[in-house]
Amino acid sequence: MRIRPPVPIGHCLIGLLALCALPFHASAGPEDDTLVVAFSKPLTTVDRLYSIQREGLILSRLTDDGLFFVDPDTLEFVPLAASSYEWVSDTELDVTVRDDVVFHDGSPLTAEDVVYTFEWVINEASDTSRGPVIRSWLESVEKLAPGKVRFNLKLPYPMALRDMAISIPLRKQGAYDEAGGETDEQPLNGIGPYRVTAFSAGREIVLERFEDYYQASPKANPAVENMVFRVIPDQGTQQAELLSGGIDIMMDVPPDVADNVSHLPGVKRLEGNDIRIGYITLDAAGYVDPDSPFTKLKVRQAINHAINREEITKYLMRGSAEVVHFACHPRQFGCNADGPRYPYNPEKAKQLLAEAGYPDGFSFKLWAYREKIIAEAVVSNLKAIGLDVDLRFVKLNVFSKVRNSKDMQAFFASYGSGGTADASASTGVHFAANSARNYSGDEALADTVIAAEQTIDADQRKRLYRQALNRIAEQAYWAPMFSYSQNFLLTPELEFSVPKDGVPRFWQASWRQ
Repeated sequence: MRIRPPVPIGHCLIGLLALCALPFHASAGPEDDTLVVAFSKPLTTVDRLYSIQREGLILSRLTDDGLFFVDPDTLEFVPLAASSYEWVSDTELDVTVRDDVVFHDGSPLTAEDVVYTFEWVINEASDTSRGPVIRSWLESVEKLAPGKVRFNLKLPYPMALRDMAISIPLRKQGAYDEAGGETDEQPLNGIGPYRVTAFSAGREIVLERFEDYYQASPKANPAVENMVFRVIPDQGTQQAELLSGGIDIMMDVPPDVADNVSHLPGVKRLEGNDIRIGYITLDAAGYVDPDSPFTKLKVRQAINHAINREEITKYLMRGSAEVVHFACHPRQFGCNADGPRYPYNPEKAKQLLAEAGYPDGFSFKLWAYREKIIAEAVVSNLKAIGLDVDLRFVKLNVFSKVRNSKDMQAFFASYGSGGTADASASTGVHFAANSARNYSGDEALADTVIAAEQTIDADQRKRLYRQALNRIAEQAYWAPMFSYSQNFLLTPELEFSVPKDGVPRFWQASWRQ
């Protein structure tokens, strides 16, 4: 097997501005049964194995299937290209592959294809985007019989189905051999309800319905025949295109924009929940300064009491956003904490600061990279209790570099958990021992989080996550703030379901009759 990683992203971006400037000729709407969607960020590949972008996930749910998928109603991980599965032991997972699935080139899906896909992913030389994650828990995969494979895990890992559902689309045996892994040199041969007919990096992706898609799939028989994803980075341009009929739907629309544009004729607004949450992390471990005020529990509790989550959520986040009290989204499995909450109480916050030895407050930097108006509201709340706060609002790449260097005393950020309705994707990501996001320095907490991620016993996982979340709340390592609200603007001719996890499923779209 010849293995060569894909062309670096930077090479694909050459000429991006020129591509975006080219005229677009496809029309949107039901007249030619073409749904046109605006992407704010470009995709450099249509191959999900080589992309971690949210746009790539949205696209892959149309062009690809994995063995499992996320049920849009329950957000549970259920069989898709698999017909059934069984945990033979804590580290052995047997999967039966459906016998009615074909690739876009017409060849049937086999157990050999499944083995090839996962062996490709766990081979370090293939350089897939999620390879390091999958290698951390998957030892090997083997064919047991026609249509049946076994996954041999390195350790108990309850999120194996999640990783298979979100990160590993199935590939035909030998798919990367001829091109040496350069996925931009060959058409995508998936098994999803749509197939790619044209792809211009940084400009557009064109799909058409795959008529031989297997009927037993919950994604079978999508109503729309063609889809086009246009890269339009500027939201003002997206609005103009929506009003002129150049696109049918905008995603991730800020509340103020949605308020204004939705009143215009020919525009419909949809809003709903998102698993993304906003939070403030405090340097309880003293990475920046061992004598930092944030190493004191009462200071961290004061910060929590000083923030008016309710008003920020109601007046700035708006929509279906809700106040969040723990280090997870309430819709996530395991997010069932009953630890302390910190209601808005500036007088209590001042009292705690005084008791901690800071009656006149202290100075520090609050870092942020998004929702500047939210960060400014937090700064205002903190200044009201006597703290001298310098807001450092920077680009994401700068923010990530400084955060990963453990050089922030406090930062405001958000996390979408990759649309995963499980506390491992929030609590686990932020409080694991080796996480650059973990500023708690709490080894016992990290051990609890790891224990929850290494048992497939659901009740045990719930107990461990409750223990971890309560510990985080008791020690006020975070100031959890709110969940996010989604806003979509679309043509009134389009029927579309707002996703519960923040990841649109366009195979559910249809035209209004």
